[in-house]
Amino acid sequence: MSASYAIVGAIIVGAVLILWIIGVYNSLIKLRSRYRNSYAQIDVQLKRRYDLIPNLVETVKGYLQHESETLEAVVRARGAAFAANQNAVNRPGDPNAMGKLSAAEGALSGALGRLLAVAESYPELKGNQNMLALQEELTSTENKISFARQNYNDCVSAYNTKRELFPTVVVASLFNFEAAALFEINDPTEREAPKVKF
Repeated sequence: MSASYAIVGAIIVGAVLILWIIGVYNSLIKLRSRYRNSYAQIDVQLKRRYDLIPNLVETVKGYLQHESETLEAVVRARGAAFAANQNAVNRPGDPNAMGKLSAAEGALSGALGRLLAVAESYPELKGNQNMLALQEELTSTENKISFARQNYNDCVSAYNTKRELFPTVVVASLFNFEAAALFEINDPTEREAPKVKF
């Protein structure tokens, strides 16, 4: 009789353990899906930004003909940021992809900031309706990127915290749930959005 109780007890413990593992696994899947979805929101805003930049460059090109180096720097930085984002879209949370994206976005912000600083010295450009509309769109987009990045980082933090807690870390290790990287801007000068006021 005691052997059958031991077998039943072992089955119950095994079933509880399996159900617990399934629950932890599913919670990690949900958190991973949340941060991946939140990166998709960043991607939408970055694409919007990348689409605005050629219009901005075209608008100022006629006024800044002798500033071609500045314009070319913006175009190159946009291309590098676009490529880094494509890589990050395929691997959101990957430390290497997110690091490259952070660096490329920082360079793009710096190049845009320099372009807009140079454009300030042209009074006729300050009054150009296209330029004013583009500045408004760019400012709005920069704010949306900041909010989307904050949401992504919050989701990544929740995921990373969950996967590092004991005993969840055992299940995370067993099923290869790797840590996700935050989307950070490391250089304090790159933390500022490009100034778009005239």
